[in-house]
Amino acid sequence: MAYRFWCGECGFKTQWLAESEGAQRQLDHYVKQHPGIPAGGHVEANRKNPNGGIGFLQAAGIIVLLLIIAAACRR
Repeated sequence: MAYRFWCGECGFKTQWLAESEGAQRQLDHYVKQHPGIPAGGHVEANRKNPNGGIGFLQAAGIIVLLLIIAAACRR
């Protein structure tokens, strides 16, 4: 599932990411932009697209399929 983390101090929000990566980016934001303030805000779950988009293996498979189709059409 993909998550987006929102800062509780300003308008910062992460991209749709895995939970651990989003949490780390939010923490990095707080360290840089709001030193001394504990990380806060809220987390939003992507319910419309729970997988967060197309994965690398899926994209690679599509590319390979397109290459096979292109090679078959050249004959």
